[in-house]
Amino acid sequence: MAIERQVMEGEAPVSPFARLFSLPGLDVFNIVTIGCKTEGNPSTIVEGLKNTLINHPRFFSILVTGHGEHKGKAKWIPTKVKVEEHVIVPDIDSNIENPDEFLEDYTSRMALSPMDMSKPLWEFHLLKLKTSHAESVAVARFHHSLGDGMSLMSLLLACTRKTCDPEALPTFVAPKKSKDKNVCFVVVAWLWFIVRVMFHTCVEVIKSVVFICCARDTSAHIMGKPGATLRNNKFIHQIISLDDVKMVKNAMNMTVNDVLFGMVQAGLSRYLNKRYDLEDKLRLHGVVFFNLRPNRNIEDLANMMAKGSKCRWGNSIGYVLIPLEMKSYDDVFEYVRQSKTMMNRKKYSLEPLFSHVLLKLTLDVFGFKALKTLVTKIFGSTTMIFSNVVGPAEEISFFGHVISYIAASTFGVPQGLIIGVQSYVDKLIINVGVDVDVIPDPHHLCDLIIEALSMMKSAAPQKIFHASEV
Repeated sequence: MAIERQVMEGEAPVSPFARLFSLPGLDVFNIVTIGCKTEGNPSTIVEGLKNTLINHPRFFSILVTGHGEHKGKAKWIPTKVKVEEHVIVPDIDSNIENPDEFLEDYTSRMALSPMDMSKPLWEFHLLKLKTSHAESVAVARFHHSLGDGMSLMSLLLACTRKTCDPEALPTFVAPKKSKDKNVCFVVVAWLWFIVRVMFHTCVEVIKSVVFICCARDTSAHIMGKPGATLRNNKFIHQIISLDDVKMVKNAMNMTVNDVLFGMVQAGLSRYLNKRYDLEDKLRLHGVVFFNLRPNRNIEDLANMMAKGSKCRWGNSIGYVLIPLEMKSYDDVFEYVRQSKTMMNRKKYSLEPLFSHVLLKLTLDVFGFKALKTLVTKIFGSTTMIFSNVVGPAEEISFFGHVISYIAASTFGVPQGLIIGVQSYVDKLIINVGVDVDVIPDPHHLCDLIIEALSMMKSAAPQKIFHASEV
């Protein structure tokens, strides 16, 4: 209470979605693993965080949830932050037999450990651990009430700089600009675009509502246990070549996201068929998140931390429900075709915006209890969460530590399988989070996903050859 009286003038209200992610039984965290090419220097990172991250209001504020012992209005209360209390450097045996496995176990234990709600809800664990892909590792944990995954990842990247230019912020692959076209053609194209959006929005929204109200996935083998969020989870990641994915993308004339989701479907279908032999009897769905912000300008975030300027912040995401193709195909490219067809329908619909509005409307009309029930219903009725985040196109450093890779995942939702893909320079990092009671062998699942890419890559030259003949 002393802190509350001292900083009453700086209090800020808590957004509805921040309150949702702090409800009992629905504490959601974002876990980010950063592999570095050099040995970690904790004092350098602490000083760096003092000059950047804790200048963001959410990172020097305590969350008062408004329930439990703190009945009343939820609010953010600014407080003095001692960065050293948020940076943990565990004592690790330098002669660990299997450092990669140790990292997986450490990350899983960290995710399960309770977070001190009397302090700002973030922490960094600096591991002096040499793994297959890094000389040292930093594992960060952020409570989802601080912001959605895209916001937090952008904020983290705003703390980094290019290795080729230590003063420059990271750059991302810019979307291709369309060439100038005839005015009449542009008008017709826009009219056709509007028609497609209206049609696909109606169809996809109706299908989504019907699924939420009346259906659920048919396989109990790989679905999370209803109502359970603190489970025996395990997080693993593997690194593949972005060029391999682009090779398949070019051969199929599709997007990187189409190829990635096709890989996941191919790997998951083979996993289920080998383990349970249930492929033809399954009706499975995945939840795919969409960022509803027009862009992520990390320059604005960097200025906010350096100069105290304002920047749009918070949880601003929507989701879509995507049926998963679990049949076995002799042609592995069929999974990519199915992915493209489904993704195009979702891209030409307003389902992500509808889902965001649905959650807000449920909260406004029926309250938090109903919102929690709805969220639990959505994730408890589906099989998988999938996300794909585009990372920096050039090598970057984190307070002087050159980054080898970045892997991100989410923990706390009632879901047995969470797959996140993060690009970084010429790499793709596949991060798999599982409930080991549901998927006891996540490495095998990840291997099957990567094996699907190898099959596509091997067949890609033939695909290009046949296309050139036509």
